[in-house]
Amino acid sequence: MAKTPNYIKAAFLLPANLVGLTTAAMSSAVTQEPLPMLVALGVEGLYLGVLSSMKRFQRAVRAKTPDNPEAAQAAVDALLTDLAPSQRDHYQQLVGLKEKILANYRKLPGGRVLVADSEPKLDALLTSFLRLISALNQYRTYLSGADRDHLQGEVAALEAEVEGEPNPRLKDVKGKRLEIQRKRMARFDQAGESREVVSHQLAGIEDLMRLTHEQSITIRDPESVNRQLDVLSAETESTDETVRQMERFLEFTEETRGPLPHGGGRVR
Repeated sequence: MAKTPNYIKAAFLLPANLVGLTTAAMSSAVTQEPLPMLVALGVEGLYLGVLSSMKRFQRAVRAKTPDNPEAAQAAVDALLTDLAPSQRDHYQQLVGLKEKILANYRKLPGGRVLVADSEPKLDALLTSFLRLISALNQYRTYLSGADRDHLQGEVAALEAEVEGEPNPRLKDVKGKRLEIQRKRMARFDQAGESREVVSHQLAGIEDLMRLTHEQSITIRDPESVNRQLDVLSAETESTDETVRQMERFLEFTEETRGPLPHGGGRVR
C-alpha cells in the first residue's frame, strides 16, 4: 500500500514558511522580546492546518512524492481495464516508443543521467494520456445518456413556474432548482466542447511522442534532450489541467443527478 504523504511536514518545510519563522526568531533574539516568536507560532499553527488540508496543495505534494511501484502499477492497470481494445493498443504503442526513446538516450554521453531524468517525464505524459482517455470515455457516457432537449424543457417549465408562483417559500425553492438546471445546461454545452479539446490533446500526445522518438534517433547533444524534456513537461501540465477541469465537471454532474430508486415498496 502506498504511504500517505505527510502534508503538515510538507507545508512546514516550504521555503517561505521557514524564512518567516527564522525572521521571527531573529527578531525575538535581537529585541529580547518573546512576543514576535509567540505570534509567529500562533500563526504557524493556523497556517499548517489550513494549507495541509487544501486539495490543491495535497495534489502538488503527491505529485512530488515517489509512489509505491506496486500501487502505481495497480492504478495503471485499473485505468487500462476501462479502455476499449483500440485505446489499449494506442497506449501500448506509446509505451513502445518510450522504450525506444530511452534506448537512444542511453547511447549519448551521460546517458544514465539522461534516462533517469527523462523516464519520469515520459511516464507522466503516458499517465496523462490514460487519464485523458478515461475522462473522455466518461464524457461520452454522460453525453449519450443525458437528454439535452428534455433538460431544456425542464428549464423553460421552471422559469414559467417561478415567474407565476405567488408563495414566496415555493418561489425560492423553485428558483434554486432553476439555477441548478441552468448550470447543468451550461455544463452540457461545455462537455461537448471539452470532448473535442481532449480528442485533439490525445492526438497531440501521440504526435509529440513520435516526434521525440524521431529526434532521439539523430540527436547528439544532451542539451537538446533537456529542451525536449521541457516540452514534455509543458504538455503534461496542459493535459493535467484539462483532466482536472473534466473531473470537476463530472463531480458536479454526479451531485446534481436525480436520485436512483431504492426498493420497490410504495411509500405510505
